[in-house]
Amino acid sequence: MELKLFASDVRKIALKLVFEKKASHIGGAFSMVELLTVLYNKILNVNPSNPNDENRDRFLLSKGHACSTLYSTLALKGFFTLDDLNSYTENGSYFTSHINHKIAGIELSTGSLGHALPVGCGLALSAKRNNKSWQTYVMVSDGELNEGSNWESILFAPQHKLDNLTLIVDYNKIQSLGSVAEVMELHPLADKFNAFRWEVFEIDGHNFDEIETAFNAAKNIEGKPSVIIANTIKGKGVDFMEDKLLWHYKSPDKQQLEDGLKQIEAEK
Repeated sequence: MELKLFASDVRKIALKLVFEKKASHIGGAFSMVELLTVLYNKILNVNPSNPNDENRDRFLLSKGHACSTLYSTLALKGFFTLDDLNSYTENGSYFTSHINHKIAGIELSTGSLGHALPVGCGLALSAKRNNKSWQTYVMVSDGELNEGSNWESILFAPQHKLDNLTLIVDYNKIQSLGSVAEVMELHPLADKFNAFRWEVFEIDGHNFDEIETAFNAAKNIEGKPSVIIANTIKGKGVDFMEDKLLWHYKSPDKQQLEDGLKQIEAEK
């Protein structure tokens, strides 16, 4: 499927899910749609028919609250059906409001922030020591970089020359209680990663070509890990959601659902 159409379908499915279940976090879910679209259509070596293949690439979504777009992506790729998503957030369902490793295609349950990168470092180190060729990818939110566990991992990865590890920062510049600049300024973020001995790529996180180019370049870096700082827009794709803190927690009402779906469809 063409990337733009795939991304559009992901946004529509996720928006409907969040509306129907009165869930939240659609702003941060929408900011990473293009990144997931490229990962699952162009980059990751994963097989929906054999999701536990030992040689698969590992993708860990640390910002587990934004699960609606990852669930939608995995459904479209055939890891499970769209009908399976009908149980999203219901009591007893594996499709919880923060991602759950009981679901095919999910490597790690996340929700408490700052956990996936340490685990990703362990996975990458294990692959190195066992001469495995698979890659590890970890996506974190920008606000999540407030967590000290991430910075321990950012020190650890270059120390162990984890060139099979790629970190993606969804840099939408809004976190739960305000702008990143107001809560805990990260700028200059690229300089920080350079100082910590990472290979740094800064891109437009909604530009398919830039995303794919950065991922492919990261695969060819030797001797150190790579970070892709993806400049994104919270709520991307729906104008009344874009760059709005409100949509970190808010669920759309029926009119907002209809307006949002029309905008997403119009951008196909």
